[in-house]
Amino acid sequence: MPERQLRWMKLDNAAKIYPAARRRNWSNIFRLSITLDEDIDPVVLQAALDVTIKRFPSIAVRVRTGMFWYYLEEIEKAPQVQPEHAYPLTHMPFDDIRRCAFRVLYFRGRIAVEFFHAIADGNSGLIFLKSLSAEYLEQKRGLQIPFEKGVFDRREPPRECELADDFPKYAGRVSAGRGERTAFQLTGLPEQGGYKNIIVGEMSVKDVLDLAHGYGVTITELIVSVMIASFARLQDERVPKRRQRPLKVLIPTNLRRMFPSETLRNFVLYITPGIDPQLGDYSFEEILAEVHHQMSLELSPKRMAARIRANVKIEQMPLLKILPLFVKNIGMKIAYELTGEKKSCITISNLGNITLPDEMARHTRRFGFTLGTQVTSPNNCAVLSYGGRLYISMIRRIEEPVLEREFFTYLRKLGLHITLRSNQRRS
Repeated sequence: MPERQLRWMKLDNAAKIYPAARRRNWSNIFRLSITLDEDIDPVVLQAALDVTIKRFPSIAVRVRTGMFWYYLEEIEKAPQVQPEHAYPLTHMPFDDIRRCAFRVLYFRGRIAVEFFHAIADGNSGLIFLKSLSAEYLEQKRGLQIPFEKGVFDRREPPRECELADDFPKYAGRVSAGRGERTAFQLTGLPEQGGYKNIIVGEMSVKDVLDLAHGYGVTITELIVSVMIASFARLQDERVPKRRQRPLKVLIPTNLRRMFPSETLRNFVLYITPGIDPQLGDYSFEEILAEVHHQMSLELSPKRMAARIRANVKIEQMPLLKILPLFVKNIGMKIAYELTGEKKSCITISNLGNITLPDEMARHTRRFGFTLGTQVTSPNNCAVLSYGGRLYISMIRRIEEPVLEREFFTYLRKLGLHITLRSNQRRS
């Protein structure tokens, strides 16, 4: 690859909130992993990362502080790969993010990448992980892996369309705001030392698909409905009916499925289907119907374009442009607390079915996807499928596993066979 200049980039429209919303002991990060069929060689992994970062200048970055906005600056050298010696998604201090906004970890046959959310969403992060793993397999085993199914040519220069903030490009002519009530959220006893409990449920994609189709819904709609039903049971146990709050799930939506975008930066918006217990008790079938119709209504290009316009419009306000960064930070932190997490009980992010080139799939056992917990909400949920298996990863930062127990028990009552794995600490 020819010698190149290091780039700097403005944060995209969705990313601007993440540096401002961080806390001393919290940053918004997520994790993607791939497990291969033999132990990882850290020397080869480092060499593969050294090559791969040059292809992804919008991900291989540090977050810098400007006078008016944060911005991204490409890093000159890849970070050192690290053996995984603690629990997943350990805190990423902002001092680390200022040096490099992602980290690469290895354990036995697993390669994991943990991203600060300002630099990528799950879809672009997955392309980075696939390409890094393909480079590793080519260097380690001499494989020839074609550039398809999300595996990029690491020696090809990045395209400008991959580095673009596409939110302004696809903003509609009119804006649509959404006023929402505060949702119910679980509370519990915080884990000591910031420990994160992770429980992964594995099941057959075919079984889940057959169950969802039997109800006339998608897999995502089924999972969201079971989650809402689980929260309904828990709220009934804890809160009198007259004081109960809405039960809503925040679902990140990949806008690349609606608009012809090739950006590798953040390009997602959120919808929050749910129910209001103040209207009465809901059967599971009623929850399914509410979720199905709400998602069908919200997931349209015109509605999403109007919501993009609302976000872009705020960013382009003349007064906001000239305010110094420390003032913007105060406002964005307040906005995140008032309109971000509190409008939903939990996030469920579904990456969908992951595919690989055959030459790579032969050496790949599984993928993993885990969201970090939020500031106020102690639980989060991430979903993907690979090789005919569906994986639901639930994370929590409190001791009580009440939500996971309720959720996976509900799925089993619906007839699904589930294998559970956990990193729970032994007492």
